[in-house]
Amino acid sequence: MTVEQRQALEMSRFESLQLLSGVSIGRIVYTTRALPAIFPARHLVENDSVVVRTRVAAQCAGSVIAYEADDIDATDHDGWCVVVTGVARQLVDPAEIARYDQVLHPLVRSATAELIRITPEIVTGFRIVKSPDY
Repeated sequence: MTVEQRQALEMSRFESLQLLSGVSIGRIVYTTRALPAIFPARHLVENDSVVVRTRVAAQCAGSVIAYEADDIDATDHDGWCVVVTGVARQLVDPAEIARYDQVLHPLVRSATAELIRITPEIVTGFRIVKSPDY
């Protein structure tokens, strides 16, 4: 069996956020009791920030967190991955919450699903493609 080699090509911040805005589900990466934790969540990209609806919002608020989403083909293994890192701020303005309630529904039903905004300090994105050498 021949295994095709792949390479990761770094993307710009703009391209990374553009791809992130094209999917609605990702994973929030935070710490709980000094240990890393990952939880799936829904998001949207708006005005160079990422708004996430998650039941772990209260645990994340005020902390540096990461949010990751990707689109990697299960057969060809080509695709992309984007990670944004920044401080999570819980949304508390009732008008803003009401607006997001209309467009950003929770991934799973939860009475505790709240909203956080991540203003990315670091945006890392790469495409996974076949290496031209193979």
